Amino acid sequence: MPTIDSFAPKPIAIYHEHPDWFRPLFAELDRREIPYVRLDAAAHTFDPSEQSSPYSLVVNRASPSAYLRGHAQSTFYTLHWLRHIERLGVPVVNGSECYGYELSKATQLDLLDSLGLPYPRARVINDPAQAVNAADGLRYPVLVKANIGGSGAGIAKYDTSAALAREVAAGSVFLGVDGTALVQEAAPLRDGHITRVETLGGKYLYAINVYPATGSFDLCPADACQTTNGVELVRGACAVDAPKTGLRVEAATPSAEIIAQVEDIARATSLDVGGIEYLVDDRDGKHYFYDVNALSNFVADAENVIGFDPFVRFVDYLAERAGFVTEQVA
Repeated sequence: MPTIDSFAPKPIAIYHEHPDWFRPLFAELDRREIPYVRLDAAAHTFDPSEQSSPYSLVVNRASPSAYLRGHAQSTFYTLHWLRHIERLGVPVVNGSECYGYELSKATQLDLLDSLGLPYPRARVINDPAQAVNAADGLRYPVLVKANIGGSGAGIAKYDTSAALAREVAAGSVFLGVDGTALVQEAAPLRDGHITRVETLGGKYLYAINVYPATGSFDLCPADACQTTNGVELVRGACAVDAPKTGLRVEAATPSAEIIAQVEDIARATSLDVGGIEYLVDDRDGKHYFYDVNALSNFVADAENVIGFDPFVRFVDYLAERAGFVTEQVA
């Protein structure tokens, strides 16, 4: 664990809008007595004429799911502010380039294609009326996924072309806050789970298998209720009264090939910290990447799931980036 040799004159800024997800991060910063400030992404302002910043480091924890909490105004504003802060020369964790990928599942697929990596076949649409034709040539069931999502929001599954056509005619197909969506094959999950690989500093940190609750697309690991063997998890990043989702998790060990591919994705997206998700299609046994999640709030009760606290390593990383550190001690 690092010790603090000397303090940089400026605090770290934690920019976020969710009231609970980052309590473990704040607790670890407090424990180390590392100076930081919390910035509310839902009620923020900046001056384009300023020539310096009061922060040693900005940690971008803005979420594309902010609109679910009445904070839609933060979604695109964040991109403007990150570009401003970067112009001032302030280092940013998950900066504007990374956040741009966070805001577009379509752009993520474009990147995966450019890297030659597998992903479930998809089309991109900007009008619900295009959905049925866009699904031609895809295997049903298909998902219509809002381009800007988060926490499983804006995803609907259709088993047949007729079912999709009925929802289009009823005006029930949602494209999301930017009017863009994917129509994508919904692959059957081998063993009923997806795998989320967390990275830090462009390197593998840990992996978990996530077993979603029946009918749910919320795969947020901080919302997990129990391990696959029934051990109840302490959900330190959730509100005390948050409903339990039925989400189950277990530690996973991806192959060396998949870890290398994940690290390639992290580097290509300038992802400083985040999770990259893949599934194994039960029809062919092959893995397919489908999401780059720059808002990593880590798995609930991590020590019981993966054997260590990732927030400790995350704060190690932040302290070094901010110039607060340090020496590593056992």
